[in-house]
Amino acid sequence: MKVTHGQILARGLANHCPNCGGNRLFKAGTLFELNDGCPDCGLKFEKDEGFFLGAMSLNYGVTLVAYLVPVLLLWYGGVLGGRVAVGLACGGSLVVPMLLYRSSRSWQLMLYYSFFPHHLPANRRELGGTEDENV
Repeated sequence: MKVTHGQILARGLANHCPNCGGNRLFKAGTLFELNDGCPDCGLKFEKDEGFFLGAMSLNYGVTLVAYLVPVLLLWYGGVLGGRVAVGLACGGSLVVPMLLYRSSRSWQLMLYYSFFPHHLPANRRELGGTEDENV
């Protein structure tokens, strides 16, 4: 394979293209609009209809585990009052997903190609015959 699992993980955590490492997943001047494909190598980011649902699930899970559960535990432990905890939970449930949106889209691509690295154009083999093929 030309692109290794380590490279896929590093590129996903850095919000870069999993195929070539280009750093333009999102359209210039926008916060939330994903490019149709990588401007450098042409990798299509949305493989199928509904492909974004993986990123949405990741975003929800990280928001829940990394933000809302600690707020709940601080309230339960008596560190935060009820109104403060509700305010933090409501405000955070709106702000944290927006802050994680770009990363969650990249993480979803990273996870997909970690499981299916052969789907990357850089890792595809030619479908023609090989030189040492004996018939």
